[in-house]
Amino acid sequence: MTRIASLDQFRGYTVLGMFLVNFAAGFAVLPDLIRHHHTYCSYADTIMPQFFFAVGFAYRLTYLRNRAANGTTAAMGRALRRNLGLLLLGIVVHRLEGGVRSWEELTSLGLDGFLQTAFQRRPFETLVHIAVTSLWVLPVIGAGAGVRIGFALGSAGVFWLVSRDFYYTWVMTRPGIDGGPLGFLTWTVPVLVGSLAYDAVSAGPTPSAIRRLLGWGVVLMALGYGLSCLWRALDPDATTFFADPPFVAPANSEDLRQQLSKMPENASHMLWIMSQRAGSPSYQVFGAGFALALYALFVWACDRGNFRLAVLETFGTNALAAYVIHELVGAAMHPYTPRDAPLWYVLASIAMFFTICWLFVRHLEKHKLFLRL
Repeated sequence: MTRIASLDQFRGYTVLGMFLVNFAAGFAVLPDLIRHHHTYCSYADTIMPQFFFAVGFAYRLTYLRNRAANGTTAAMGRALRRNLGLLLLGIVVHRLEGGVRSWEELTSLGLDGFLQTAFQRRPFETLVHIAVTSLWVLPVIGAGAGVRIGFALGSAGVFWLVSRDFYYTWVMTRPGIDGGPLGFLTWTVPVLVGSLAYDAVSAGPTPSAIRRLLGWGVVLMALGYGLSCLWRALDPDATTFFADPPFVAPANSEDLRQQLSKMPENASHMLWIMSQRAGSPSYQVFGAGFALALYALFVWACDRGNFRLAVLETFGTNALAAYVIHELVGAAMHPYTPRDAPLWYVLASIAMFFTICWLFVRHLEKHKLFLRL
C-alpha cells in the first residue's frame, strides 16, 4: 500500500509533540503552554486530538480498502479484532488503578468495587480511548459524510447531557482523565473529522482540497471557541460574554482550577470550558479544527511539495511502537529528573529522552519491524 507522506509526517510531528508534553511538562523552568491546565486549550492540549484525527484518517482509508477487497463483513470483523487488541494493549500499558494487598481485601471489593476502583482513572488514557472510540464509530466509519457528521454531533450531544446531569462533576472531582470512561463520546469528533479529511484528499492533494481542509479547520476552531464562550454567557457572575482565546491562560486561571476541583452544584456552565480532562465538546471541536488546519499545511508541504524529515517519518510510520517505548523510557528517567532542575539539566534530559526513544524506534524501522494492530 502506497503511504501518504503528509499523514506520516503529520503523525511524526504529533509523536514529537507528545514526547515534549509527556516528558518535559513536569519541569518548572519550561513554559506553561506545554502543560495541561484544564481551564483553556494550551499547546499540550492540541496533541491528543491530532492523534485521534490521524486515527480517523487512517481508519477510513483502511476500512474502505478492506471493504472493497473483502466485503463489509470481513472489513468490520478485521477492524473489530484490531481495536479489541489495541484495547487490551492499552489496559496493559496504562495499567489498572489502585490495588489490593490480600485475598480478603480483594474479595471484600466485590465486582462493583473492583470496576469502580480499577477503572476509575488510569486505564482511560490515550490507547484505551483510541480503541474504545474506534469501536464506537465502527458502524459509521464506512458511511457517507452526512451520517458521520450526524453521528459526531449526536455523540457530543449525549456527552453534554450526561455531563450536565452528573458526569462533568464526577470527572473533575474524582478526578477522571481525558474525558473519563465516557470520553469516547467526544473523542468521536476528531476521529470522524479525520475520516472526512481523508475524503477531501482521497482524489489527490489538489489546491481546492487543501483550501477545504484549511477553511473547515478555521470554521471548527471558531465554533469551538464560540462554544467555550457559553461558560461566560451562562455564568450569572461573569462580567464579559467572551472566554479568553485559546493558548491564553485566563487571568484567574489558578482560582478557576481550585473552583473546578470543588465543583459547586450550580456550576453546570463550566462544562463549556475547554478542558482535556473533561473532554468537553468545546475543546474537542477546537482541537479537531486545529488538527484539520495543521494537516492542510502538511498536505501542501509534503504531498504537493517535497518536504520530508527523516525523524518525522521514523516516528510517524511506527507511532504505536513510539508510544509504548516513550512510556518505558520516561519511567526509567523520571526518578532522576527533578521538577526544579535548572534549564541546562532540563534541556540535557530532554535531549537524552528524545535520543533514546529515536534509537529504539529507528532500530525497529531499519529492521522493518512495525507495531500495528
